[in-house]
Amino acid sequence: MSAAAGVIAAAAIAKERAEEEDMTPYSSNDLAENWEFKILRSATGKFRNSVWLHAVLQEEGRAGWTMVEKFDNARVRVKRPASARANDSTLRFDPYRIQVGMSQARLALWIIIGSLVAVAAIFGVVFLIAAATSHGGR
Repeated sequence: MSAAAGVIAAAAIAKERAEEEDMTPYSSNDLAENWEFKILRSATGKFRNSVWLHAVLQEEGRAGWTMVEKFDNARVRVKRPASARANDSTLRFDPYRIQVGMSQARLALWIIIGSLVAVAAIFGVVFLIAAATSHGGR
């Protein structure tokens, strides 16, 4: 990744985090009742699939998390009472995970690989055309 692409990606992440802070005001009542909050992320926007969203929320529910709101197809806010931590050691997943499905890094890798394959295919076609025209002219 180039330095410019890295700067653009960092700026996009910072903008997303600032937007989330504006979208997630916590009342003094929320904090007084000892709730924990987190935002689950799907790099591929898979929360648009209601069956998949339900399955993720069902798994999160085993850790005591319940959905507060769905921001968009990539982000869902959940909460749980802090007392639910007592059962964390019995879970087979990290109750504090914030990424579900394909990670952003894996998605970026697939995009890069796909782009390289597309460029290689274009060069291959150009090479075949050039070879065919050079042999056809003899």
